[in-house]
Amino acid sequence: MHSEQYEHAARFGQRPLLVFWETTRSCPLACKHCRAEAVMGRNPLELDLTEAKALIDGLAKGFTRPPVLVLTGGDPLMRDDLEDIVAYARSRGISSAVSPAVSPALNEPRMRELARLGVRSVSISLDGIGGTHDLIRGVSGHYGETLSAITMLQELGYRVQINTTVMAANQFELATIANTLLEQKVGIWEVFFLIELGRGLTLRSLTPSANEDVAAFLGFISPYFSAVRTVEGPFYRRILSGRVGPLGALYEKLISEFQGSVRVHDRTPIGAKTRDGGGILFISHFGEIYPSGFLPIKLGDVRVDDIGEIYRGHPLLRVIREGDMHGRCGACDFSSICGGSRARAYASFGDPLGEDPACGYKYIGEGELVTT
Repeated sequence: MHSEQYEHAARFGQRPLLVFWETTRSCPLACKHCRAEAVMGRNPLELDLTEAKALIDGLAKGFTRPPVLVLTGGDPLMRDDLEDIVAYARSRGISSAVSPAVSPALNEPRMRELARLGVRSVSISLDGIGGTHDLIRGVSGHYGETLSAITMLQELGYRVQINTTVMAANQFELATIANTLLEQKVGIWEVFFLIELGRGLTLRSLTPSANEDVAAFLGFISPYFSAVRTVEGPFYRRILSGRVGPLGALYEKLISEFQGSVRVHDRTPIGAKTRDGGGILFISHFGEIYPSGFLPIKLGDVRVDDIGEIYRGHPLLRVIREGDMHGRCGACDFSSICGGSRARAYASFGDPLGEDPACGYKYIGEGELVTT
């Protein structure tokens, strides 16, 4: 294992940065790429408030420094006890962030109360411009409602993060999305590279060459934002480190349409080298523990297992943090800062340690970038 991999394993070997809890799968939307395959009604077997408090206690006791608890779904606003959960987490020294759906439940009185209870960060999704976003989200007029929600949340003092899932259907709109976010004064953009999982099985992901174009575009525009991050696209870190492959027409189109004029900083740092199970952990609405929401390999259950012991000691998580991957990802000279998407390797090959087929980089001596 390289020295950077030892450093990575040591840094995230004891505690995750973020724990995502799928508070419910209930959601008023029917998004075409939904990992959770959310439905309208709540499941009676999901963690109740008493069990939620036990989960929070486990986070507080299980780690020397508690992770940030990201309350997601489905739509966490579908839980009428969300405020009780946030208040209890705060009492245990745990910061909460909320990732709601844009729906009538995302209203000013409720979000004002969550802000009063200490929530500072909210992430919502914008997956295209106008009709593209509406089609992906399954609700006519949802694009305009999303822009209005951004304004409302900012006026309440929230730090707003926008999440965008990039796929074949919206790849050509990414520059326009970036322009819109800058116009809306959104500083944090998190771009998800589609995993063909859940409802996402019906959608088409990008080719490795298109992924290279998109990641290079994100690297180019990142100085204009406070932060541009990726989910299940760790090859973005390779690009930020300066190793970029041949770029094509998609990159040129996106660059030509980008209208940013004011830089926030000169160069974007690579940032925390997290990966599924390495700095990240996911809890399902039933309390099942997974490396991430996109890697459906059950590690344990918060109802019966110690979450700290699972995170620190589970064999799969230890191997992931140590960077012992297979195929191209195992041989790659960027394995320490990238490591490939473990979720995509599992979805594609049934091997959570396999190579990431979305990346076009092939390590041969000094390294070769191929486009496919």
